[in-house]
Amino acid sequence: MAFNGLQPNDDITDEDETPTKQPRSNKEMPGCFRNEPNNDAASPAGRATSERRTSNSTTRHRIDSVKKTRPPFPWFGMDIGGTLVKLVYFEPKDITAEEEQEEVENLKSIRRYLTSNVAYGKTGIRDVHLELQDLTLCGRTGNLHFIRFPTHDLPAFLQMGRNKHFSSLHTTLCATGGGAYKFESDFRTMADLQLHKLDELDCLIRGVLYIDSVMSSGPSECYYFENPTDPDHCIQKPYPLENPYPLLLVNIGSGVSILAVYSENNYKRVTGTSLGGGTFLGLCCLLTGCSSFEEALEMASQGESTRVDKLVRDIYGGDYERFGLPGWAVASSFGNMMSKDKRESVSKEDLARATLVTITNNIGSITRMCALNENIERVVFVGNFLRVNTLSMKLLAYAMDYWSKGQLKALFLRHEGYFGAVGALLELLHPS
Repeated sequence: MAFNGLQPNDDITDEDETPTKQPRSNKEMPGCFRNEPNNDAASPAGRATSERRTSNSTTRHRIDSVKKTRPPFPWFGMDIGGTLVKLVYFEPKDITAEEEQEEVENLKSIRRYLTSNVAYGKTGIRDVHLELQDLTLCGRTGNLHFIRFPTHDLPAFLQMGRNKHFSSLHTTLCATGGGAYKFESDFRTMADLQLHKLDELDCLIRGVLYIDSVMSSGPSECYYFENPTDPDHCIQKPYPLENPYPLLLVNIGSGVSILAVYSENNYKRVTGTSLGGGTFLGLCCLLTGCSSFEEALEMASQGESTRVDKLVRDIYGGDYERFGLPGWAVASSFGNMMSKDKRESVSKEDLARATLVTITNNIGSITRMCALNENIERVVFVGNFLRVNTLSMKLLAYAMDYWSKGQLKALFLRHEGYFGAVGALLELLHPS
């Protein structure tokens, strides 16, 4: 049995407008050198000059080593999903006068294009509110940008890369997701680029752990909904993820994968389902004529799923007390649509809402069973299905809390669907 979506607060909030956040100071990529100051103030005067020479030599050696091991700019990571392409771009802010003089025009052009726009064509978006400023990666300081566009617009992206002569700067891109395999030949023939294909689940976990590790000021990367079963007092609260293991990681994209994570390098895929964000959007397009994820969510926010779904009370006249099933729980998703009269009385908004509730209920039910089987109490939901989708997040939080009698906590992350792309970027800078 599932719930009907009326219990949590039904408000759909606009896209997160939180200000750009500052990473924790002195955070580096694992394996990259840090240029730490040499502390020889307490050395005897007779050895000071000699030790300074040694220190300077060591520092130069470290800098030279970093320059030799890190790749040339630009630094990208890509996650090519079934519905969206996610791109992360590191914009260096510590370019020296010498570097600027030597920098080729192609590189400057790409940097200007990506950082001076918040939209690219009709469908490309830079999520400015997610930008990470003053981040240190492999000895360089800069800003990390998060960009997305529909997968069906990938040819336009490749043409842009060709026009800007991207292949003269890089011949290989680190990419993950199913599209890294599906579109590999397109990258080669259309943009003269090779793809270094990476496992999407490895990248996902690496990206989640890294982004959480570098966040400090501003709202926490991880959060939950307090009092999810009480709509009047349900509020978003930060959640510290310093000691995350074990956790259940639920990645909701076009489909769904559920992972049990015991450490950064120890995880397993427990199960998944084909009924995910792609199912929601596809059914909404079919049932309502909408054309975008945002439009489908807006319609769902105005609808009433109980006009479409058959509830426990529709069958029993109230609660099914023997088995603890409340009357408001969904007994049959879309069950009322067997009636011609009810089919004729529902709106497109009702159908969109019922579709959202159906998909979310199914994900919540499977997740709860996995958590119980794996004996894991912390559940982290990620993926672009949750982007600007506060309704589904509250439904999931409600389901986890209600059906587990408070034993399971649903957690969410602000960078939602970008973790795979972040993991690909980390692989570029520090190959595993």
